[in-house]
Amino acid sequence: MELTPIYRCVAALDVHQAKLTVCIIYEDDSAKTHVEIREFGGFKRDRRAMAEWVASFHPEEVVMESTGIYWKSPYAALEKKGIAALVVNARHVKNVPGRKTDIADAQWLAVLARSGLLRGGFVPPEHFRGLRLISRQAQKLTGILSGEKNRLHKILTDGGIRLGVVVSDLHGVSARNMVKGLIAGNPPEQVLRYASKRLKATEEELLDALDGELTDHHRFVLSEQMDHIEYLEKRIADFRRQLLTALAPQQGILQTLQTIPGLDEVGAAMLLVEISDDMSAFGSADKLASWAGVCPANNESAGKRKTGKKRKGNPYVRRILCEAANAASRTQCTLAEKFKALVIRRGRKRAIFALAHKLLRIVFHMISNGDYYRDASVDYEALSVKKNAPRWIKQLKKYGYINA
Repeated sequence: MELTPIYRCVAALDVHQAKLTVCIIYEDDSAKTHVEIREFGGFKRDRRAMAEWVASFHPEEVVMESTGIYWKSPYAALEKKGIAALVVNARHVKNVPGRKTDIADAQWLAVLARSGLLRGGFVPPEHFRGLRLISRQAQKLTGILSGEKNRLHKILTDGGIRLGVVVSDLHGVSARNMVKGLIAGNPPEQVLRYASKRLKATEEELLDALDGELTDHHRFVLSEQMDHIEYLEKRIADFRRQLLTALAPQQGILQTLQTIPGLDEVGAAMLLVEISDDMSAFGSADKLASWAGVCPANNESAGKRKTGKKRKGNPYVRRILCEAANAASRTQCTLAEKFKALVIRRGRKRAIFALAHKLLRIVFHMISNGDYYRDASVDYEALSVKKNAPRWIKQLKKYGYINA
């Protein structure tokens, strides 16, 4: 079956680390088809030359495969020339039938693009693409920080310290000061003065937990780990501060997203830079959920629905949504009721994943409509009265509307 061309001029890029292969297929005035293939290097001057060469043909469509992170620099070079390229999934391209082995990758992409068989993936605006670097690095550092905290707990346990048994948060203010006292070599009786009076554990229980067999080797490792933990905490705080500062123009959307149970300011900011503030790029909540990889797999044949693996999607969006869903499941709202209904028959992990799917659909409609979250199980008028009634009554008494 021959592919019917739709566009008169298309360009396709086969992107590698150190080489760009560009194929341009165009028709001249006599409707004769021409194919031009040229290779460029991977450096900045090569990318600039590639963008100028492609722009000289005034193509109706430009496509490239999403090869790792290598597509980003050529995409930016084309963007500066006013060309919005389509970034297509390499797996989808391979699934299109009719590939001839003697055609280069770039030429095959151009043939498919000319026939209108390729659909580009979501590429956020340049501003959000830059902020993604900050957000994702902060998430990576948070994962490293969690690992370091777990290792510190392990070393304390190895040294006979059972502080984690009597303290809910081993990295709270009181517990951290006590650990630092142990690292400094102070006896348990002296370390006990760092304990807050708000701790539920008694002094006797704390003394037993602090009494261990820490050696000089333990103290050295604990000291290095504590320094690393505090360093990571400072770096994460810097990344988050930079992210929130850069998102100041989107403060209204961030405040709106924070009305969703389980989603705080940092989580809302990280989610926003992944999906951007323009939902028209996805079109519907279903497509957004499919892109993020939080919707059920679609595997149906002969009217019978079968089990299937969910797609990979965007792992950063999934992580943020699952964390928010986990927090929302502990609140008193409709989302928590949905979680309780699902966890009985589907298990905790699937219930959290289903709740993450619902959260993303809510986010789509909130950003699209510019509205905040309203929970069906909450009487907002009663909450407002409960919060403001004392102040209202005080003012009514002050101005004589109510007799004291």
